[in-house]
Amino acid sequence: MLVTPVFAQEAPGASHNTDAAVPLAPEGPQHLIEQEVAHEGVFPPFDATTYPSQLLWLAITFTLFYLFLKKVVLPRIGGILEVRRDRIAQDLDQAARLKQEADEAVAAYEQELAEARAKAQKIATETADVVKAEAEAERQKVEGALDAKLSEAEARIATIKATALKDVGTIAEQTAKAIVEELGLTADDKAVAAAVKAAGN
Repeated sequence: MLVTPVFAQEAPGASHNTDAAVPLAPEGPQHLIEQEVAHEGVFPPFDATTYPSQLLWLAITFTLFYLFLKKVVLPRIGGILEVRRDRIAQDLDQAARLKQEADEAVAAYEQELAEARAKAQKIATETADVVKAEAEAERQKVEGALDAKLSEAEARIATIKATALKDVGTIAEQTAKAIVEELGLTADDKAVAAAVKAAGN
């Protein structure tokens, strides 16, 4: 703020003679109070007499504030924004890389799972074929053994039947001969055999 010098007023009728003793108004607290009373009705920022100094200090303050922003604040803010932008870019790149790796891992897992399923299906088919072939071979073997045993059994049955029939004929001949003899008749062996044979047919 500019301070304007205050000059004391000369008393009326006073002579400009320096030799005469002219009492001046004392410059003290009373003088300052009178000046404050003279300017008491005006708000200092609205005082027209202080406009030039206010404008000068406004320009100086604005220039210093602008230079402070340009040289100190804005470069720091720009550096912070640059660092954050680089960090965000790095995070996005890392996220994209991790996503790609995850997609590749999922694709590899799905491929391995499909291959494992195909291999399991192939093994199951081959195992079923082997088991089926083994079962067929075992069945044929069992059937062959059963056929052999059946043939053997049939042969034995035929032999036993023939033997039994032979024994039955002999027993029948002996029984018929005994019956004839009990009746008091003479039995011819040939005739009895012929009669038993004729009865059997």
